[in-house]
Amino acid sequence: MATMSLSQRSTHFDQQPKTGSVVEEISGLIRVHKGGYVERPPIVPHASCMVPSGLEVVATDVMINKFTNLWARVYAPSNRSFSSKRPLVVYFHGGGFCVGSASWVCYHDFLINLTRDANCVVVSVNYRLAPENRLPAAYDDGINVMIWLAQEASKGTVSGLKGCDYSSIYLAGDSSGANIAYHVASRLVSRPVLTPKGIILIQPFFGGESRTMSEKHSTQAVNSALTLAVSDTYWRLALPLGFTRDHPWCNPLARGAPRLSDMRLFKTLVCVAELDILKDRNLEFSANLASMGAAVQTVIHRDVGHAFQILHNFAHARTRTREMMTHVRDFINQ
Repeated sequence: MATMSLSQRSTHFDQQPKTGSVVEEISGLIRVHKGGYVERPPIVPHASCMVPSGLEVVATDVMINKFTNLWARVYAPSNRSFSSKRPLVVYFHGGGFCVGSASWVCYHDFLINLTRDANCVVVSVNYRLAPENRLPAAYDDGINVMIWLAQEASKGTVSGLKGCDYSSIYLAGDSSGANIAYHVASRLVSRPVLTPKGIILIQPFFGGESRTMSEKHSTQAVNSALTLAVSDTYWRLALPLGFTRDHPWCNPLARGAPRLSDMRLFKTLVCVAELDILKDRNLEFSANLASMGAAVQTVIHRDVGHAFQILHNFAHARTRTREMMTHVRDFINQ
């Protein structure tokens, strides 16, 4: 498939890189130079919005804000004969807030399958990346997508959205995308542009200054999608300068974070990977949210690590991904 012209790659911020100027790096994914020049090697192929006809899904790319380059890829089942409106899933990709794209082939394939298996419409958001655009830029983009959807509900200009049910919206994402989904939902409590029916958090990327047991003791493979060192680097690049991992955007249980009791408005599905360094943090978050009276479903996917659902690097991960699809399908169709 062809590479999308909308994808984010290297950014010329202040100056060209100089030898020995690298100040932050995650091998193969991102390299930040002194002066602000950012490199993102093309480690993951990009896919156009074309979908093979046999998969019974259609996709289209939509520009939402050309000034911030905010766009989305809209997926919809191609079977128009379905009698009732379909749930709408607004999906935020992972990548530590610093890498990733709605056009990455791994997300393209994953969301085609989600659209087909869960019989839903998906809006996959291509938000601004850090460190060029530190948080809350990604949250702002999420809110702007919701504003755009509210307008689209009355305009009906995007064909893929004509079969969706705007009263059955779910905010979803994996890793940093799950973090975005959570914080966008928390903003919508006081700014009800469109009120989500629920949120789907797949291995949500939260953190904190105090280490959990899984962060300290989980043994990760060399090529793991998320190690503790990688996690720390992402947070240094994503959070506003000068803040620690106990910033509320990183730690939802920290002082000053949005009140968990407010999140009772949304039913929540939390998908946890057993071998993920984030396992204990995800479980603690779920338990605290449930203690506030929220309707929380927590699913632990055994013997798989972070981002298994998009890596598919062994057969067991594919089995667990099918199980995850079933949980998501049941959750949004309850």
